[in-house]
Amino acid sequence: MDWDHVRIFLEVARSGQILGAARRLGLNHATVARQITALETRLKTKLIERHTTGSVLTGAGEALVAAAERAESEFLKVGSSLNGTSEAVSGTVRVGAPDGLGNYFLADQLGALAARHPELLIQLVPLPRTFSLSRREADIAITLDRPKQGRLIVKKLTDYTLSVYAAKSYLQRHKAVRTQADLAGHLFITSVDDFVYSRALDYGAALGKVMARHYECGSVVAQMEAVRAGHGVGILHDYAARRYPELKRLLPETRFVRTYWLMSHPDTHDARRVAVVHDHLVASVRAARRAFVGTEAAG
Repeated sequence: MDWDHVRIFLEVARSGQILGAARRLGLNHATVARQITALETRLKTKLIERHTTGSVLTGAGEALVAAAERAESEFLKVGSSLNGTSEAVSGTVRVGAPDGLGNYFLADQLGALAARHPELLIQLVPLPRTFSLSRREADIAITLDRPKQGRLIVKKLTDYTLSVYAAKSYLQRHKAVRTQADLAGHLFITSVDDFVYSRALDYGAALGKVMARHYECGSVVAQMEAVRAGHGVGILHDYAARRYPELKRLLPETRFVRTYWLMSHPDTHDARRVAVVHDHLVASVRAARRAFVGTEAAG
């Protein structure tokens, strides 16, 4: 059996469509389709049902995916072992992270690491609602919830805090906010419920009842920019808000504590390229711990 055919089949199975697999593999649609057909001919069985909306695995296809992923894991283990003997740091490492951490911390820290290693390609991607390390959708993932199952290497990265903020320019135009009750009548800049993929993001519920008027943004960056522009009150990450002197923290007694979890897959965890990025993440967060736990929050 041609492993190249199997590798392409595996990508189609993971993406759920031939076109999506072709894009990720850097091949054209027709080439991927021909490779799948060749594999089906070689095995004398249909692996994928092709529809206009995507591709669905047959029973035989599902069985092949399981076997192919076991083989892929073995290849990755061997590759990790061989790479570990090399001094050079090269290859691609994809890091998935929530957009707040990605934009306000990792973009800088991982950028510095990439600059030091010319042969290392780091991909920083926003963490979707669902993802799979076993399907190689990321090499390292930082999540808000500790996974309860799966063959993963999990490490607590850090706790972090969030507080209530408004721009100083906004506060000059509105009455003082000394208690939660004083928030009534203010515009609450918050998240979009449909985009909340973790219970760890539920910190706005209580204040949302006090502030009946909402402006909902689908990203942490959008919320930050709306608050900075002086349009209302929002709950922001302390480590991000401390960058902006125009922000003032309100209600000192109100603070929310959440946790970031760092995950990698055992098949690639020891690969030199992954280990270097993993260790850099841990060291960078440890060095910035005071910012993450809110002791340097903006005033």
